[in-house]
Amino acid sequence: MADPSSYRPEPGQIPDSPGVYKFRDEHRRVIYVGKAKSLRQRLASYFQDIAGLHPRTATMVTTAASVEWTVVSTEVEALQLEYSWIKEYDPRFNVKYRDDKSYPSLAVTLNEEYPRVQVMRGPKKKGVRYFGPYGHAWAIRETVDLMLRVFPVRTCSAGVFKRSAQIGRPCLLGYIGKCSAPCVGKVTPEEHRELAEDFCDFMAGRTGTYLSRLEKEMHAAAEDMEYEKAARLRDDIGALRRAMEKNAVVLADATDADLIAVAEDELEAAVQIFHVRGGRVRGQRGWVTDKVEAVDTAGLVEHALQQLYGEEKGEAVPKEVLVPALPEDTPTLNQWLAERRGSQVSLRIPQRGDKKALMETVHRNALQSLALHKTKRASDLTTRSRALEEIAEALDLDSAPLRIECFDISHLQGDDVVASMVVFEDGLARKSEYRRFQIKTFEGQDDVRSMHEVVSRRFRRYLQEKLKTGEWDPEDAEDAAREVAEDDGRPKRFAYPPQLVVVDGGQPQVAAAKRALEELGIDDVAVCGLAKRLEEVWLPGEDDPVVLPRTSEGLYLLQRVRDEAHRFAIQYQRNKRGKRLKSGPLDEVPGLGESRKQALIKHFGSVKKLRQATIDQICEVPGIGRKTAETVAAALAQAVPAGPAVNTATGEIIEDETPAPAGASSERGTEQ
Repeated sequence: MADPSSYRPEPGQIPDSPGVYKFRDEHRRVIYVGKAKSLRQRLASYFQDIAGLHPRTATMVTTAASVEWTVVSTEVEALQLEYSWIKEYDPRFNVKYRDDKSYPSLAVTLNEEYPRVQVMRGPKKKGVRYFGPYGHAWAIRETVDLMLRVFPVRTCSAGVFKRSAQIGRPCLLGYIGKCSAPCVGKVTPEEHRELAEDFCDFMAGRTGTYLSRLEKEMHAAAEDMEYEKAARLRDDIGALRRAMEKNAVVLADATDADLIAVAEDELEAAVQIFHVRGGRVRGQRGWVTDKVEAVDTAGLVEHALQQLYGEEKGEAVPKEVLVPALPEDTPTLNQWLAERRGSQVSLRIPQRGDKKALMETVHRNALQSLALHKTKRASDLTTRSRALEEIAEALDLDSAPLRIECFDISHLQGDDVVASMVVFEDGLARKSEYRRFQIKTFEGQDDVRSMHEVVSRRFRRYLQEKLKTGEWDPEDAEDAAREVAEDDGRPKRFAYPPQLVVVDGGQPQVAAAKRALEELGIDDVAVCGLAKRLEEVWLPGEDDPVVLPRTSEGLYLLQRVRDEAHRFAIQYQRNKRGKRLKSGPLDEVPGLGESRKQALIKHFGSVKKLRQATIDQICEVPGIGRKTAETVAAALAQAVPAGPAVNTATGEIIEDETPAPAGASSERGTEQ
């Protein structure tokens, strides 16, 4: 625990201007990012008497070991830089909202020649129009199923679309009228795009004009005694009305707005957002976060706004944002939102009427979300704490192992030997810090030697990070630090030591890991192994294992850690083996990337025809120069062609016109 006075800047050093500041810990990791109108006044508030600080702020300043700042021109720039740094450094003392799941959205891929309607999750893509997010994917599919009757837009994947175009027959949706079948040319690309744009207009809330037009067409068809057409239009109108009923009108004036509500207590806060477009609720999402910094409702709202709109532009930022409390610097936030939208944005608290009533509904949802989260968290937190305490007691540790790292070796009969490292912090998996290793120092099957190599490499990198801060003298251990990255505050790959290292195995693997640590002079990290046979826990230098009760929460946590390391290692080993089996002669050509390999195969049709081509013919492929063509020709001349494929049912030799994967046998689908 550091004394804040030990790193307090001199009064004249801090500028009296807008800026963003970062607190770092003893490992140079950024632990807090903040912005200020006046850096001098804001930073001075952190270095007053610790007894007068909020407990969370006091914890932060005593954890920190240094502070630095960046001056900017305007408060809007400070807001943007703060958001960027929080996202980049992931500081532990900043409020960060994280979705408990990936919310699905209805997406229309207007960036394709034939736009497709589909359910999408994850980051947004350029050129795709999004509606939502929705609470459930099935809600999107029900709405789309109703609307395809009126807007028969393509919904199939690229593979299905290409297959239908090749055979000249549409899929089932094309036959039943729920797809306009652009794959077989029933509509032109322009006509299909117009359908997709009408679909988007309807989903965006411009429903009245379209329904009125359909009703006029229906009445005109009835007057002309085209009763079948009139009946079809009547059914179309009914389908659209049913789709609209799924999103009830909540604001009569066709408002476009986002409503943000917050429910909080001393330790946690829940945020709920309703997305209203055209007066209807088009989507809903929510987050729960720990209040790791001293922040009030207005501060939580500001963080939520940054999370919601930090990467949005255009219509994704609504004209109106309704909040329960205005942030401290509302004019700056208004300006920032307006820049992202490209026009004026109103940020305000609803005072009366429908908007206030809807805000109360959103707040009730936030309260329910927080209550549900607390019910789950109480059980989980208690169980995890008990598990860590049991592990500390069984292994005779000084304190509970808040960070556990587990290593596992995986191979297939000595080939493709790899290792995994998984990280659990506070009993929860921290997947962003998982690491994978390829065994480099030898070939063949030797799990003990592999374990020694992997643990040595992991902790040698840890010592390299300590070297930069002056905490480690390279004379105390072999191998001086190499590959030292520039100190930029980003989370380093191996910067933080665990309290406990777990290896998948028994006495030999544990001894190898302990020997690796001793060779590097590390004596403050505990080591144990978990053997699969009887789930015994082995300690270095002990002849007998530690046997934990089968009902022990500590044993269950160790099993989860070990199984996760095993899963991660197996996944990496299979991927590596799959790439090796699928590799072809073009993969051996130096400097030939995936795009140019695909271009060569597309131009010639197969590796066989490419092998028969002259250098001049290879040069005709876009992006392939003469030097590259000569390299390709030489590599293919040296490569031994794969044997002919055989139809196992008839014995017929099949002429190979596709790139044959290296390592394939004469019978396709068989691995050697």
